[in-house]
Amino acid sequence: VVWMEEWLKRYPGTLLVISHDREFLDNVTTHILHLHDGTAKLYAGNYTDFERQRAEHLRQQQIAHQKEQVERAHLQSFIDRFKAKASKARQAQSRMKRLAKLAGTEAVRAERSLHITLPEPLKLPNSLLSLHDADCGYGAAARILANVNFGLEAGDRIGLLGPNGAGKSTLVKTLVGELAPMTGERKAHPDLRIGYFAQHTVESLVFGSTPLDHLRKLAPDVANQELRDFLGRWNFPGERAFEVIDTFSGGEKARLALALLAYRRPNVLLLDEPTNHLDLDMREALAEALSDFDGAIVMVSHDRHLIGLVCDEYWRVAGGKVEPFDGDLDEYAAWLRSRPGSDNPKTPAPKAQPAIAAAPARPAAKVNPHKLQKAEALVAELEAKLAGIDTQLADPKVYVDAARVAGLGREQASLRTQLEAAEAGLLAMYD
Repeated sequence: VVWMEEWLKRYPGTLLVISHDREFLDNVTTHILHLHDGTAKLYAGNYTDFERQRAEHLRQQQIAHQKEQVERAHLQSFIDRFKAKASKARQAQSRMKRLAKLAGTEAVRAERSLHITLPEPLKLPNSLLSLHDADCGYGAAARILANVNFGLEAGDRIGLLGPNGAGKSTLVKTLVGELAPMTGERKAHPDLRIGYFAQHTVESLVFGSTPLDHLRKLAPDVANQELRDFLGRWNFPGERAFEVIDTFSGGEKARLALALLAYRRPNVLLLDEPTNHLDLDMREALAEALSDFDGAIVMVSHDRHLIGLVCDEYWRVAGGKVEPFDGDLDEYAAWLRSRPGSDNPKTPAPKAQPAIAAAPARPAAKVNPHKLQKAEALVAELEAKLAGIDTQLADPKVYVDAARVAGLGREQASLRTQLEAAEAGLLAMYD
């Protein structure tokens, strides 16, 4: 994802992208086309800009609607009182015309916000699960991870970071117990109850069955209404609980799989790419639910927004090792960019090269004060211009003029490019 972002930023053509990854959208896009209620509306800026502008647009729309309703009531009251009086007939007619011309601004309808909850674990011991000096893999010829020491306590929020193929899923499968350690030991508390989500979790849903059928298998003695109430909290309300899953979207199937996982009331959640098919609303709802979960969480995800909201500790899986990563997601992205090549432990490591004596350090170049001042002034000027554009785009009234919005968007993109170049030039003076 990081690589693709960098590539797309350099791409000179036009890009039209559909994505549920808000970090990706923030880093790549300059406009958002919002499809809602059979309409399409273009917003200038990235996804965060869109959220702010839409919130302001809806606020202004509600204010306009309320003012219009007051005026309507006032006009109608005058018409009702005086339309039969000859002396007031002309004024009444005038107000009737004015009433007919009112735009009819719609009230802002409350958009349903998806909210889900994870039930409290049945039991929550402190030391839940651990690996000690474990080698993980698929046999002597396919050892993926070596000497793993990893433990889970109640309340842990761990994000697993690492390149594709480095062994994140292998580690999760070993924690679940799906893979036995090749050497070493896996210790689990007697009250351990794991909720495991992976790609095959969605694939294991039974075609021809309904959400209620799936939940009934987990709770054969529970009343129908209680099961339907639970499914309703996962956005399968009313008759949706009786629909066969064959026509469900990938996101709906993933949501059902997560609901079934939550119903078991686990105290450890091991989540391997749980958001692949989930839309932005569901991702936000899942992040909130996970943040309120009392048990332990281990998550593998390419969704940086989700993993950043949920996890407060990161472990890096790379080069056959599992070790704590002392940094945030931006620092991890920088580490990825700095890697000389693939870090896949399934491929042999390159042979060590003879050491070469380090070249003597160059003396630091003296910074020209005049050039430095000029470069700083350029950066400040571009930042001010960009701030001015952002202010204009935050005003809902500007969106009446589509051509102006498009022009501001182009200017904004151009200024961002110029600012990046100016900042790079300024930093180069200190090299």
